[in-house]
Amino acid sequence: MRNQVQPDIGNSPDLGALVSQLRLRLAAGKGLPAERAIAEEYAVKRHRVRQALALLREQGDIDATRRSSAAGGESLIRSTNPLEVIELRLALEPALARLAAVRASPLEIARILRAATTPPDMQRSTADLAFHKLVAAASGNGLAADFYSLLRKVGADSRVRVQSNAPACPNRLAQRDDEHHALAEAIAARDPERAEAAMRAHLNAVHRIILNRLLASDAA
Repeated sequence: MRNQVQPDIGNSPDLGALVSQLRLRLAAGKGLPAERAIAEEYAVKRHRVRQALALLREQGDIDATRRSSAAGGESLIRSTNPLEVIELRLALEPALARLAAVRASPLEIARILRAATTPPDMQRSTADLAFHKLVAAASGNGLAADFYSLLRKVGADSRVRVQSNAPACPNRLAQRDDEHHALAEAIAARDPERAEAAMRAHLNAVHRIILNRLLASDAA
């Protein structure tokens, strides 16, 4: 039987103390919030939270608690993090781009080509989501497109997104549009290999941005 005495973790708990705190929380029937919320509540760095959660997963403490099958994505939002979201996007979206290059209708291709350029009157995130959803829909796999919509809903939640106080890179929007154009042109050329590679290159760029933001957050 585990010791139920709550340790005094102070202002900077070590890994073992944090694991004990989270285990006590689970034993009391409480769910775990997102990584950022845990870091703020227990006054620890994000990398320490990730280490603690990894230990809890290895020891079987959060297999069922953090991975509920509840509908609507709420449990997924509570249990994931930005790295998991982009890793899943990297696993899924290159395959969808490959299918789109083979299956997209002329109308879908025209829409993808048009959406590759971010309209000046549209928010960056809205334009990005619209473009990627068009590619997913053009794959011709309705289940995958619906799953992708859920994945982006989870990733867009403020509890999952990486918050950054640093100013946005002034060249990133142009770079992103260039990456979108490379993907759109590959789909229009009916070149599945090039479309898959273009999507992977684009998401790898997003992955690097997320990692840099996480590192900056941990260092803050």
